[in-house]
This record gives sequence, structure tokens and C-alpha cells, in this order.
Amino acid sequence: MRSEIDAAFATAVQLGAGAMLVSGDPFFNSQRDKIIALAARHAIPAIYEQREHALAGGLMSYGTNLSEGYRQAGVYAGRILKGEKPGDLPVVQASKFELVINLKTAKALGIEVPPNLSAEADEIIE
Repeated sequence: MRSEIDAAFATAVQLGAGAMLVSGDPFFNSQRDKIIALAARHAIPAIYEQREHALAGGLMSYGTNLSEGYRQAGVYAGRILKGEKPGDLPVVQASKFELVINLKTAKALGIEVPPNLSAEADEIIE
């Protein structure tokens, strides 16, 4: 399946893709470095769901904070271990999303990030 990533990028370039959205998926996450490198090599701006992608060189990410999700899972595990019934616990959904922008990658792609977008970002990587 790794060769399919190369083929997908070749097709995207051939079709003139102007950008790419990489969804949060275990396979894509396991291929993070390869996908980021191919996006850079082909000069395709890409946005990802997890901040780790922007930290690793991706252009930007917008999604929930995984650490917060794991923290909430730990809170629920603690409540269950203290005797609460799982079926009685409310369903909790992420309510905070974070935008991380990698300005170094933007510069390499020749993209100028608008000041109002930078101002909205939770983190800027320079």
C-alpha cells in the first residue's frame, strides 16, 4: 500500500491538485513522514487533522487535541474504576479544536499566510 501513496501523489500532480486534505486515519498516521515529504516534493499544500503533522513539517493542522482526548479517557476510566456504570456516563465530544500553522513550510511552498489566519492560530511554528 505504500507504493499506492506514491501513485496517489503522482495522480494528484497530473490532475493539477492545488491542495490536499489528509484525514486522520491509522494508516495515514503511520505514513506521516512519507506523506509530508511527498507533499513538499510535489509542492502540494496539505492540511492534516493532528498537530503532530504540522510539527513534523506539514503545512497546517486543524483538529482536536489528542492529549486532551486521552486525558478525558483517563478521567472516564477512573470514574468507572470507582464504581460508576459506563452506561450512566454522559457521552463526551471534543469541543476544542486547534489550528497549528507551520510558517517554515508555508514559506517553502511560496504561500503567504494571511495575518488574520495567523492571529487565529493556536500555535505558529517558525
